[in-house]
Amino acid sequence: MIRLDRYDLAILRILARDGRMTKSRLAEEVNLSISPAWERVKKLEDCGLIKGYRAEIDWMAAFKGSRIVVEVTLSRHTAQDMRRFEERVNAAPEIVQCYATGGGVDYVLHVVSRDIDHYQRFIDSLLVEELGIERYFTYIVTKVVKNVAEGPPDWADEAV
Repeated sequence: MIRLDRYDLAILRILARDGRMTKSRLAEEVNLSISPAWERVKKLEDCGLIKGYRAEIDWMAAFKGSRIVVEVTLSRHTAQDMRRFEERVNAAPEIVQCYATGGGVDYVLHVVSRDIDHYQRFIDSLLVEELGIERYFTYIVTKVVKNVAEGPPDWADEAV
């Protein structure tokens, strides 16, 4: 694990908010000259903390569709069963996010579909594939209240 100082954390926060920021603007915002600021960015990229840069697209504004949150519990919890399920999740373009969780459910999926019928056909196909799904609960998203790129929490500065 890389040790981060306040400059590194500031750079990560800024780039999470605006990945297209110019080198000079970034340096200005973190109060460093351009070369040291850019060297820090390269270091953060090289160690894998910055995984890439991309545009955040609101696909739901571009196309009519439905967002669905699905809780999934598997019937068995062997490494092989979980690996098989996770491989299928990674192959499904409908699933845009998947979290393995502790507690009452094994996975939380974020699914995007054309409509509810498309979603139901998709989930039925997962059940037919015998992926070990014991039960699932479907929640239709009616409104997005908050959706921001993940960044370090405010308390991360205290850990430095």
